[in-house]
Amino acid sequence: MPGAFITIEGLEGVGKSTCLDIIKNELSKHGHKVLVTREPGGTQLGEKLREWILSGEPGSLSAKTEVMLMFAARSHHLEKVIRPALDKDYWVICDRFTDATFAYQGGGRGASREWLENLKKMIHVDLEPHLTLLLDAPAEVGLARIANREADYFEREDKDFYRRVREVYLEISISEPKRVKVINATKPIDQVNDRLIAVINEFLFHRETYL
Repeated sequence: MPGAFITIEGLEGVGKSTCLDIIKNELSKHGHKVLVTREPGGTQLGEKLREWILSGEPGSLSAKTEVMLMFAARSHHLEKVIRPALDKDYWVICDRFTDATFAYQGGGRGASREWLENLKKMIHVDLEPHLTLLLDAPAEVGLARIANREADYFEREDKDFYRRVREVYLEISISEPKRVKVINATKPIDQVNDRLIAVINEFLFHRETYL
């Protein structure tokens, strides 16, 4: 079977790392080649940008600068990692993608949706994720889960910022229900995992309905 492009989205503290492992294991169990990557990141350039952004102080970058950095890293990521892997029939699982830019820089920072749409068309008009798993939880829940770790650039934002981010994520899920599947991340971990596996298997065995 040809490869597929699966993305994982959600606020901080919703359990994306665990989700990535569950999906990778499920796909591997069915005999698929799997590549796990992330944004920003995935390439040497992307990882350097990620480190530089996340170590900065909130407010040190404008919304415009954040957007341009994210799309620059994404363009390189697509060129060097994602597209070549898909061409080799890998199943690519990416921790965040363009939906995150619409949510964080659009919803959180107030960047123009029209501008973001135009950049998206320039960078990957011919490639959309085949499936996106949105791990959803209120901002208060996610932030409480990460309260004991050292906060990075985005994690130092307030609850209102994350409420705006979540609102855009949910708007995307409503506008694209075939692609974006919402997973209730407030449920116990075993229930979340069961739901993830069910969605992945639905995609595996009924992929034609997603195209």
